[in-house]
Amino acid sequence: MENLLSIITFTPLVAAIILAVFLRGEDAAAQANAKWLALIATGATFLISLFLLFGFDPSDTGFQFVEEGDWILGLTYKVGVDGISVLFVMLTTFLMPIAIGACWNVTHRVKEYMVAFLVLETLMIGVFVALDLVLFYLFFEAGLIPMFLIIGIWGGKERIYAAFKFFLYTFLGSVLMLVAMIAMYVDAGTSDIETLLTHEFGSDTFSLLGIQIVGGAQTLMFLAFFAAFAVKLPMWPVHTWLPDAHVQAPTAGSVVLAAILLKMGGYGFLRFSVPMFPVGTEIVGPLILWLSAIAVVYASLVALMQEDMKKLIAYSSVAHMGFVTLGIFAVNQQGLDGAIFQMISHGFISGALFLVVGVIYDRMHTRRIDAYGGLVNRMPVYALIFMLFTMANVGLPGTSGFVGEFLTLVGVFQVNTWVTAVAATGVVLSAGYALWLYRRVMMGALVRESLKTITDMSRREKALFAPLVAMTLLLGVYPSLVTDITGPAVAELVEDYDGALAAYDAALRLAQN
Repeated sequence: MENLLSIITFTPLVAAIILAVFLRGEDAAAQANAKWLALIATGATFLISLFLLFGFDPSDTGFQFVEEGDWILGLTYKVGVDGISVLFVMLTTFLMPIAIGACWNVTHRVKEYMVAFLVLETLMIGVFVALDLVLFYLFFEAGLIPMFLIIGIWGGKERIYAAFKFFLYTFLGSVLMLVAMIAMYVDAGTSDIETLLTHEFGSDTFSLLGIQIVGGAQTLMFLAFFAAFAVKLPMWPVHTWLPDAHVQAPTAGSVVLAAILLKMGGYGFLRFSVPMFPVGTEIVGPLILWLSAIAVVYASLVALMQEDMKKLIAYSSVAHMGFVTLGIFAVNQQGLDGAIFQMISHGFISGALFLVVGVIYDRMHTRRIDAYGGLVNRMPVYALIFMLFTMANVGLPGTSGFVGEFLTLVGVFQVNTWVTAVAATGVVLSAGYALWLYRRVMMGALVRESLKTITDMSRREKALFAPLVAMTLLLGVYPSLVTDITGPAVAELVEDYDGALAAYDAALRLAQN
């Protein structure tokens, strides 16, 4: 199909424009029409994206479905996907109809709410398909705006604080990346990402303000991109915006934030940091491995202390993203495969866990853990689904959560056994906070009068969880669905990385002689 990526990318935006221009009124009929149009648009986007998945050739490690042309103001429009990015496009299109389905109880400014999500979907897909630096940066930064509005307008009591904290952290982190992009353009003479992947940026050590910059320009560029992607992921210690954003965001906002937006940070490391700045990656990588291991343990311990369900799951996301950066900066086949698998798996599991919280929040309007207890007596189907995703979050074999963590730890073990030992304790701690949450909410006697009339999940809610359950179990027993697609591209990335480091080491030895 010609222009397939552009159709996938901009279908939600076209629906948003139609919704904004032609839909009038705030009555029940207009609200229902807005929801149905958004659901149909996101569903159609997913169905169209299946052509992308089935037409993709994993054995071709280059970019496929490439589209290129002139854009406004003389900028270049170039998009394409490879074995690393195609699954993130599929994750986005898969989850957005589910997120829209979770909005069905929203009654405040419904049209604007749906428009924000549709625009956000276009911008998120754009990040994963962009093959031009300027285009990538525009999509990457513009995605802040609809999420800022979703948190700031439809969030909780502290929504304004959380929205501005989210915006400022992620925006300021990207300023250095913009400076690095300008330097890359000056150095390489192009903003084409495909060309930049083969360009060798300077790695000669030089002095800056009396400080020896080992690895030269590569190290500085790496650190600039790291500032943006570490905040977006987020990594410890620049993670503090995430719990506030999750607690205040509406349920669908939390689903999209955890399942898709965080993955932009990990994708950025895979697309830019590791392949374009291999020397910088090698120099800074050991520090990042330790930061990631600390993040796994620290976030897990903090999660144990939470009394708000959403905040507990938010800290759980910080811990699981720690495994992602561990795998990425191990820079070997198992580590990178594990990191990508972990991001895809976390999209399903974390999205489901925030939906789980949303189910009982819609009924009781509180997320405090101590407000519940004994729900298994009234909500057996809910208890079963909650248990499944709790176990997947812990990393139970047979679920997708196990595969990503196991591959990541295998990859890191080949690089640093001490980091692996520290990170592995996070697996034990995750069982502690996840099972503690489940026991307090679901088990025991039903003693609170307010809970004695609570109803089990509706058909709509069950329908939202069905695809998430299916993917979590399917990838748990058949992980090659992901690794067969990512494997060849990852193998080439590792080969190019090792080759660049070998050339750098040879140049150093020659200079010393």
